[in-house]
Amino acid sequence: MDQLEHLVVRTNFALTDWAIVVVFLVVSTALGLWAQRYMRNMVDYAVAGRAVKPYLGIATIIASEMGLVTVMYSAQKGFTGGFAAFHMAFVSALACLIVGLTGFVVVPLRKRGVMTIPEFYEQRFGPRVRLIGGIVLAFSGILNMGMFLKADSLFITSVMGMTSQLQLKMAMTLMLGLVLLYTVLGGMVSVLVTDYMQFVVMSIGLVATSAFLMLKYPWTGLLQTVQDMKGDAGFNPLLPGEYGPLYVLWQMFLGLIGCCIWQTSVMRASSAESTRVVKITFSWGSLGFLIRFMVPYLWGIVAFVYILQRPDLKPVFMPADGQVASEVTLRAMPIALSSLMPVGAIGLLTAGMLAAAMSTYNTYLHCWSTVLTQDVANPLFGGTLTSRQRIALTRVIMVCIGGFLLVWGLWYPLGEQLWDYMAVTGLIYFAGAFAVLTLGLYWKGASRVGAVAAFMCGFLAIYGLAPVQKLVGFPVRSEYVGLATAAAALLAMYLGSALFPDPPTAAARQEESP
Repeated sequence: MDQLEHLVVRTNFALTDWAIVVVFLVVSTALGLWAQRYMRNMVDYAVAGRAVKPYLGIATIIASEMGLVTVMYSAQKGFTGGFAAFHMAFVSALACLIVGLTGFVVVPLRKRGVMTIPEFYEQRFGPRVRLIGGIVLAFSGILNMGMFLKADSLFITSVMGMTSQLQLKMAMTLMLGLVLLYTVLGGMVSVLVTDYMQFVVMSIGLVATSAFLMLKYPWTGLLQTVQDMKGDAGFNPLLPGEYGPLYVLWQMFLGLIGCCIWQTSVMRASSAESTRVVKITFSWGSLGFLIRFMVPYLWGIVAFVYILQRPDLKPVFMPADGQVASEVTLRAMPIALSSLMPVGAIGLLTAGMLAAAMSTYNTYLHCWSTVLTQDVANPLFGGTLTSRQRIALTRVIMVCIGGFLLVWGLWYPLGEQLWDYMAVTGLIYFAGAFAVLTLGLYWKGASRVGAVAAFMCGFLAIYGLAPVQKLVGFPVRSEYVGLATAAAALLAMYLGSALFPDPPTAAARQEESP
């Protein structure tokens, strides 16, 4: 970290900016605690009583999926890949729009009235599959969340000028503690209420910052610089280099599963008051999926141009041998913005980014703790836990997950780009979940054996992590690991179901399930 810390040579973050950030944190926490009064039982705690209307659903799905970690990994892609990175925004938005228009996966799940995806596994395949699916989902999701604090800490350190590890740990512990406080007490009601407020703050910060940067760095200048430095590969993702055809295909698959398979998105469908609201939420939410990538990509490209003009920074971020650590390129965007943005504006931006971080933290903490309670602990107790007991257990698990985030976020050696880490760790679950959900919902021949086999295939994704590949000594690009794992899970689901069909009694029960 010494090499990174000395890079924060100048920041415009002043007392005024501190005041803006502190006011936001106090108001956000107070609002989350106030929302606790509307939480009466586990349905309220987990899915807000299934009474979320369109405007709130759209705002919160954008807020929860637009975390600071999203801004960080997207800006990193813009910094390293140029305008070619924009393809990920377009395919993600298109996938979300298709899900919204067709109701693919999310509408059938809402009709079944499930609070979590593993509840469907029990309805369709029985309690054992639900238990296995819940464990795999939580493992993948919590591991996926493990880099949130590292990414956010790099942003905070760069923008605020905090250089010591002690300051860094104190700041991140405080933010996580505030989120835990209102999320533990208020559940999904607090998540939705605070997400709505955080969505407003985040949107103001995103729009104001983007407008300022575009005035300072005209579009034609950005285009010309990227062309000069990266050539056609800075615009066309199909060309060899940073991306390529298989990488684009991989992003198309990620866009689809990100909005209809990932539990945090499905929780929005579960919370909606009707299937009509589900479709509206995802259709309009596609704009959010587009913006959440495109805006940070632009910031990353601006950082690329800015660092080119800084002779003290260019050798560190763009060394002659091209070898630069992922944690260094993650720093590029916040370092650039901390010097470019004026006093007051940088405080508003930081408040917006903290809003983005907190809205993601509370959603993910709530999501994975609910899954572990509803789909692992309660089935192990034979479904005998009362609503009060389940809420208490969910709160305990939530605090434990928070502790893991503090440890893992500072310990794991990030050897790949942050987005690739997020995709690979998420794949551990969604490779199997995509096969089990799609075939389970749309094919009567899907069986328990096939479902379990598909989930087991998901663990092949671990090979996509850089430390694992370094240990084995045989590096493979993430898109190859991702597509191969997803294909293996689909094949395992089909062959397992064809060779080991469920007995007639189970099939009859499945037909009768709502």
